[in-house]
Amino acid sequence: MSVSFSDKSLEKEHGSSHLVQFRNCRVLRGHALRTEDMWVRGSVVANPEQVFYGERRVADLHVDCQGLILAPGFIDIQINGGFGIDFSSIKAEDFQAGLDKVAHGLLQFGVTSFCPTIISSQSSVYHKILPMLKKTNGSANGAGIIGAHLEGPFISVDKRGAHPQQNIISNDLSDPVTAIEKMYGPHLDKVSLVTLAPELPGAVEAVRLLVEKGVKVSIGHSSGSLLDGEKAVNAGASCITHLFNAMESYHHRDPGLIGLLTSKYIPSDRTLFYGLISDGIHTHDSALRIAHRTHPDGLVIVSDAVAAFGMGDGVHKLGDQTIHVHGLKATIAGTDTTAGSVASVPMCVQRLIKAARCSVVDAIECASLHPAQFLDIAERKGTLEFDTDADFVLLNDALEVQATFIAGRLVWAK
Repeated sequence: MSVSFSDKSLEKEHGSSHLVQFRNCRVLRGHALRTEDMWVRGSVVANPEQVFYGERRVADLHVDCQGLILAPGFIDIQINGGFGIDFSSIKAEDFQAGLDKVAHGLLQFGVTSFCPTIISSQSSVYHKILPMLKKTNGSANGAGIIGAHLEGPFISVDKRGAHPQQNIISNDLSDPVTAIEKMYGPHLDKVSLVTLAPELPGAVEAVRLLVEKGVKVSIGHSSGSLLDGEKAVNAGASCITHLFNAMESYHHRDPGLIGLLTSKYIPSDRTLFYGLISDGIHTHDSALRIAHRTHPDGLVIVSDAVAAFGMGDGVHKLGDQTIHVHGLKATIAGTDTTAGSVASVPMCVQRLIKAARCSVVDAIECASLHPAQFLDIAERKGTLEFDTDADFVLLNDALEVQATFIAGRLVWAK
């Protein structure tokens, strides 16, 4: 049987042996766009050689992709909310419904997995919300949840950005075991990523502690020097939060955290990743070019989207603060301080290509493969290699999302 990629029959859940052949597409595999078919068995990408020569089977269903790009689903490791939902201020009793709303809304933007992000908050917020958070694979109901991103509150007051000053803790990490347990509670197993400022007293010890507990550490919202960053990375930190934003500007005598991209003290067997909000608002195109050309393998596109994402122009809430949105610019009311993004991941991918003049493959991998590598889930997400999860997106040549698939099922189509 042959169908179009938007056929409603693709929404049905099939057995683990059901075989689907996606044809007439350009598949992103092996760091290249290849004009070849992709096979899906149940919920994973299948090896066609095994199907042809080992099992001598034909597909149960043939899907015409109409010449579109077939790429891994996008993974957003920093998203504060969207569609009117703010993860940091929503009431505990409404949290699950709000999370579900965002997860479902992200499907139209090709996001198949994400890290709900909570900005600097009171300890009671973490103690209430983290126990309710469940790591999930995506479904027709919404994108999968990899785990929380706790952005703060152990950050620099001077580089807080839109984080409420009263929630920031900048001098309570001298006893990191006590401070982290007191702030976040006992549910770090629900957390994938913590952002902290590496210059704070006790920060390096906190990095070691979090990494030992299986939590990734990103450094940011920082007044720290290059040396501060190098100490944190050598203690286990593996990412920089939204490079260029909420940190010291590059200076030729002390390049700050930005200098980590070329530091000779980063272990050679490790990749340092860095988030980048390539929306044309947070970071100038020249800076995007510098970052990509300096360290392309570590670039991770993040939306940093706030509750106003998907809501259009107007007045919205971010935590306890009011923000104004006009076009792609969101600012704290009464200031020029940027308050997160209202751009989608596909828009950021498109902008990166234009600004950095990089290839389509490079840009897509910055929103799929690289975040998966950073989170150590690339054996099943962010790639379309054989035996990985069949989470993928169909894009036209303008890189606009035409359809989103999770576990081999159609979950959204334009």
